[in-house]
Amino acid sequence: MAKWIIVVDDDTANLKVAGFVLSKNNMRVTALKSGQALLDYVTANGFPDLILLDILMPGMDGFATLDLLRRKEAEMGVSQTPVIFLTADEDIETEKKGFEVGVSDFIRKPFNADVLIKRIDNIVTQSGEMRALRSEASRDKLTGLINKAAAEEVMTSLCSGKSGYLLMIDLDSFKLVNDLYGHDKGDDILVAFSRILTDDLPGKSVIARVGGDEFTAFATEIRSEGEIAVLTKKLNEDLLMAARELLGADMSIPLGTSVGAVAVPDHGNDYKALLKLADKSLNNVKKNGKHGYEVYTIAGLDEDKENRLDIFTISEILGERNIPDVALQLDKDAFSYVYRYVMRDIKRNRKCALKILFTLEQKESDPLGAAAYKDMCDEFGSHVRESLRKSDILTRSSFNQYFVFLTEIRPEACDKVVEHLISSWYDRMGDRVTVIAEKETVNGS
Repeated sequence: MAKWIIVVDDDTANLKVAGFVLSKNNMRVTALKSGQALLDYVTANGFPDLILLDILMPGMDGFATLDLLRRKEAEMGVSQTPVIFLTADEDIETEKKGFEVGVSDFIRKPFNADVLIKRIDNIVTQSGEMRALRSEASRDKLTGLINKAAAEEVMTSLCSGKSGYLLMIDLDSFKLVNDLYGHDKGDDILVAFSRILTDDLPGKSVIARVGGDEFTAFATEIRSEGEIAVLTKKLNEDLLMAARELLGADMSIPLGTSVGAVAVPDHGNDYKALLKLADKSLNNVKKNGKHGYEVYTIAGLDEDKENRLDIFTISEILGERNIPDVALQLDKDAFSYVYRYVMRDIKRNRKCALKILFTLEQKESDPLGAAAYKDMCDEFGSHVRESLRKSDILTRSSFNQYFVFLTEIRPEACDKVVEHLISSWYDRMGDRVTVIAEKETVNGS
């Protein structure tokens, strides 16, 4: 099969030369003129065998493009695509930086055709061998889903940078299948349920098998408890139908599935801590009839009134011991409670705080596609969280707006903070969207 190479360069002449050389050597070539075009293209069409990526491009340079490409690969649960940087720069520091961020090689422009083809052949061959080994090591052999070890790496990345729901999913009464029908039929049920999860969860979800009949998933496209309720009902209906096809129409085992869910980043960004919260909600479902779901809430603290909780347990439930070093993003309801409390503290203690409303607008002269625009808006939220202190809070007021509250700040620093947030965003992501900031200083004096 012909190797598939994507070439990204804002210079049409370079694209034509590279396309001619690669096509002449029986390679399939896709030519794109910007980093954003690359991200849009791989989202819609999948990932190539290798990417030739120019470093110096207007808007989003090669380094920023590579960073977003790696994030998208992690989000979609795919292996990293080999990237060769194209550059006319002889600076050794640029080359060092490139290797530090994971590029496979550098090609100097204007390039030698024989050298280009040889390096592509070597890298694609090595990548294929490594990918096969990684895929085998990261996949659950029975279901084909990613396994527990790979899930920790992928889910950690998703929880730290994306919003959505982390789900813990467990089969109810599955042991009876093995006991009554044998382990081969039990395996058939697990394979069938894996397919059901893949079919019923939103398309961009990442799903893993983390135990015998335990699964976890991260769904960026689920936004409400109502959607989890619908999903749980569908999973149970489809599982029952599949079980009767595999075990017989007279199958009487109360087979089903229970789901524990936790909103991200509302309850933090640490995967291991979030998984404990989702598992806690799953256990509550198991105790109360099974075949259902529960979304984790802080209210869970007073569920078990018969048992006294010690301070360590309460701290674990609240997530005190797993606070990431980023600003806290909350949904609108949770944000309103925290906001009112902080405002009282500011007035009482005569502090200075800063409110900022960020709006991301497309450029009429160079509009993004709907999916790319949404991805940019998602990414801006991650940028703000990672740029601010853990004492600052924010909420997403609409899909392209973030309301940020800096809970304590020196008056002379207000403008500098806003300018830094915007300039560092443009440095990293380019200017494909315009960031507008409205700010208001709150003075408790």
